[in-house]
Amino acid sequence: MIIIPARIGSSRFPNKVLADIGGMPMVIRTAKAVEAIDRVVIATDSEEVLQIATEHGIQAVLTSSSHQSGTDRIYEAAQKLDLAEDEIIINVQADEPFIESNVVRAIYDLTKKNSGDGSIMMNSCYKLISNPEADDPNIVKVVTSSDTHALYFSRAKIPYPRDHHFNTYKGHLGIYGFTVKSLQNFCTLSPAPLEEIEKLEQLRALYYGYKIAMTEVKTESFGIDTVEDLEKAIKHHRL
Repeated sequence: MIIIPARIGSSRFPNKVLADIGGMPMVIRTAKAVEAIDRVVIATDSEEVLQIATEHGIQAVLTSSSHQSGTDRIYEAAQKLDLAEDEIIINVQADEPFIESNVVRAIYDLTKKNSGDGSIMMNSCYKLISNPEADDPNIVKVVTSSDTHALYFSRAKIPYPRDHHFNTYKGHLGIYGFTVKSLQNFCTLSPAPLEEIEKLEQLRALYYGYKIAMTEVKTESFGIDTVEDLEKAIKHHRL
């Protein structure tokens, strides 16, 4: 199952999940981009989003407005949907209207492969980005181990290029794969100090000693974090 958390009250960009891209709200365009892969549900705190989802034939679940993270929101949705412990859930962000189905499929396959390993709490992906791109704090960077598990995520440029000859950074895509059981385990953990500092919820898993499995993907998609990103998205849709 694919669950898309859609919080209406974003502090940086209020109501962005309903921003119009080519005549369709962003969250609906995201749902339509992935609906061929698996059943899609939007988890939202907004009656307006719920109604719009229904109008477009997308199932939606109303969740609490007090959640601190999208992962907490999708867990409430999973509970309301009464999903089995071994059900695979892919968390796709509502601000990824151009996400390719092969990227989501890669996360699904990785999650299925690791579903029996209790040490792996989350599964995710990255794309290679350039040195200049890595300067952008809105692009989260990840460094990985030899077995392609995440060592750390940061908005800062990591690893730091001391000799200025490094140009193969890994830009994290905010797509996560869980089983319902690992999702439950994540949501029972208290928010971690590193998570609060970087405002990156995946650091909660690493802080408490769990693993995050990563895979490299090829993608032209981009998340929409700012009004400038929205303008870029509208131009991209017209191409």
